[in-house]
Amino acid sequence: MHIGQDTGARVAVAVSRDEDAAEAGRAVGLAVRSQLGEAADLAFLFFSSHYANQAETLCAALRSEFSSRILLGGTGEGVIAGAEEIEDAAAVTLWAARLPNTQLTPLRLAFPQGADGFAIKGWPESLGVKAERQTIILLADPFTTPIDEVLSFMADRCPGAAAIGGLVGGGQDLGDNRLLLNDEVYDGGLVGVALSGGVAVRTVVSQGCRPIGASYVVTKAEQNVIHELGGSSALDRLQAVFESLAGEERQIAHRALHLGVVIDEHREQFGRGDFLVRNLIGADRGSGSVAIGDRVQEGQTVQFHLRDAQSASEDLSLLLAADRAKHRKPPLGALLFSCCGRGQALFGRANHDITTVRDREGDIPIAGFFAQGEIGPVGGSNFLHGYTASLALFSEPDA
Repeated sequence: MHIGQDTGARVAVAVSRDEDAAEAGRAVGLAVRSQLGEAADLAFLFFSSHYANQAETLCAALRSEFSSRILLGGTGEGVIAGAEEIEDAAAVTLWAARLPNTQLTPLRLAFPQGADGFAIKGWPESLGVKAERQTIILLADPFTTPIDEVLSFMADRCPGAAAIGGLVGGGQDLGDNRLLLNDEVYDGGLVGVALSGGVAVRTVVSQGCRPIGASYVVTKAEQNVIHELGGSSALDRLQAVFESLAGEERQIAHRALHLGVVIDEHREQFGRGDFLVRNLIGADRGSGSVAIGDRVQEGQTVQFHLRDAQSASEDLSLLLAADRAKHRKPPLGALLFSCCGRGQALFGRANHDITTVRDREGDIPIAGFFAQGEIGPVGGSNFLHGYTASLALFSEPDA
């Protein structure tokens, strides 16, 4: 458990591997209650898909031993808890915090379909007023949540707010995933919480890539298809970059080549953190065009990127080091939303992301899950990412 000496904020975490949902719920509830010594203001319960059909039992057992003003949670491809990333086994983790003088507004959004598309149902009107240092933590079902549209809606209603979180997972079809808000269990939509006031929530979003080759201005494009870069065909530019790579880098490029789109065109130079990284999803030799997993506009600056274990590890370490250098107050706890494509599959060893965070930020209470998509701000705007580690660091305000 970590305690903020100035504000009295406290954060605690517990994990259970008991496959019985009731026993697991009681165990983490008792463990966190013994650390906090009192009820929490905000708690997150993350659990592997093994417990999806017992989510109500799990939640009820937890609530019988531990109370929190707001309880959120959901299923993940794996669970991140304490010092471990538990990818392939049954696990439950409870992360809870006492956050004095912090305003908390819960969210529960549904997206009914109509003749003109979907609608957003349940948005709290109180969030239409901009609050200082507002952060919104989001957990969403990927099958039923139009997350890009939700983030655009949020940008209009809460300009300047940072969104951080992830798409819950573990399920293979509509209705398989679970979300929690207090005593209710849902199999679709979105839950979340907006925080402002007494606690600072710092965000670190590691897209895990490094730029290669030169940057180019998009000179001809249509929606997500780039026809020309710097006046030449996009495919010719790509081929030139590919041929400039060494043997090992070429092998990586065959399986993990991406395109970064510059966020702030006013910068004189572009480096780490200046790009929104998107997948390359296709190329057409006849037209010389390439397609990416997002819309792109003529006049934007782009650069090809590689993603591998070394780049991902370096990126996360450097961003965490920058966070510590920038802020006077150390974090009290953290929530980590890591892509299910990371973990052992990418790094070849267990516990990479959580170990990196603890090495850089200290022995703090951390919980989270392996997500089907990660939410986080890049360049001042909120996006849905892939292959990313999105981190929310809770601390006392620097000033």
